[in-house]
Amino acid sequence: MKASLIKLFFPMLIIMLLSGCWDFKEIDKQDYVVALGFDKAEVEGIKVNFLITNPEVGSVQMGGQTSEPPTEIISVETKELITPESLATTIIAREISFDMIRIIMVSEELAKDNDFVRWMFNLTKLKDIRRDSYFIVTREETLKFMEINKPNLETRVHKYFENIIHRGNETGLIPFSELHSYLRVTEADADLFLGIYATTEHGEDGTKEMNNEDNIFAGQFNPSGTTNKTEFLGSAVFKEGRMIGKLTGEETRMTYLLNNIKHANDMLASFPDPFNKNYNMGLRISRQAEADIQMNLVKGNSTIRITVPLVVDVLSDQSMVNYAKQKDKREELKRQIEERLEKRLNDFVKKTQEEFKGEPFGWSLYARKQFSTLPDYQKFDWMKSYPTMDAKVTVKVKINDYGRQSKLPNIKKVRD
Repeated sequence: MKASLIKLFFPMLIIMLLSGCWDFKEIDKQDYVVALGFDKAEVEGIKVNFLITNPEVGSVQMGGQTSEPPTEIISVETKELITPESLATTIIAREISFDMIRIIMVSEELAKDNDFVRWMFNLTKLKDIRRDSYFIVTREETLKFMEINKPNLETRVHKYFENIIHRGNETGLIPFSELHSYLRVTEADADLFLGIYATTEHGEDGTKEMNNEDNIFAGQFNPSGTTNKTEFLGSAVFKEGRMIGKLTGEETRMTYLLNNIKHANDMLASFPDPFNKNYNMGLRISRQAEADIQMNLVKGNSTIRITVPLVVDVLSDQSMVNYAKQKDKREELKRQIEERLEKRLNDFVKKTQEEFKGEPFGWSLYARKQFSTLPDYQKFDWMKSYPTMDAKVTVKVKINDYGRQSKLPNIKKVRD
């Protein structure tokens, strides 16, 4: 009996001894890197930038008050990615921790370099780098981006990045972009990868139109006021691991509509009023069911037919049309929305075929199902075959709501 008790309690004693806090590290003894930035070096190699957050700023224990800055930036030039972490410890007192990294930034100049893909795959060899880190491309150097980016309402910079990217995904103005997606798409060599496009630099209004206000890139929004200068808008397009172009906010939204893998649930758009050219309507557009993708893949004579089911809510109507009582007006509005969206989507698909020679919609996953063996699919070569395919998009719209105000005043009587 005594021997059996010893056998029972001895393992429990060992577990208790091993469950101590011998490897515990105090928060104030570490510097937490929340973002890594990569720029081209002046001579050769790259410049690695560490964005370090101060854990005491905004904490409950400190009451949100501290004389220390919320962030610190360290920049190191290197020819490989292992030594910069240890070199950074020569100028900071605490141990560097990568536990909080969720942001990987690269400058547009570096992303367009032929050797960029080598740096990204080497980055994954660092065991502390999370594959679900957000992937951001900045117009300027990432060092400059980190220095200028100063959120006014969020002192904890890691929460700022998390919130603005999450909201951008909901509105569809930036793509759902993570490091592991970049690696997976690059290795598959069939689709285009989209990275988040951001900048702190502002230029001309670019392609903004009164009826197409989201058809711009980051840096072309140009708001006024005292807010942060940083903008997250549009996508950086990657082919075979290297950046080859950009998509506007509107084009990025189209990728959500044509892609069944990810969707945006809060896309607000400005639409020209079909009954009064002087006004625009505010619409909420969402895809609440998967797009129907039909393919007939024959070498040299392939066709793709996509039917996109959309639900539209009318949020504003300056022409004050009473859609509740006028069926013909409802049908005309539905028809014009479908025609406009179809034209935009088909023009965009054609652009991906002619300009990028590839598609960012994940259609290659559906193409694989058309072949009985993997060698047959590889022989078809989706990336090279896609630009010559006959692709057509059809939009089916269901208008769910015409606004909360069902009874509208007669505008002529109000003015008389």
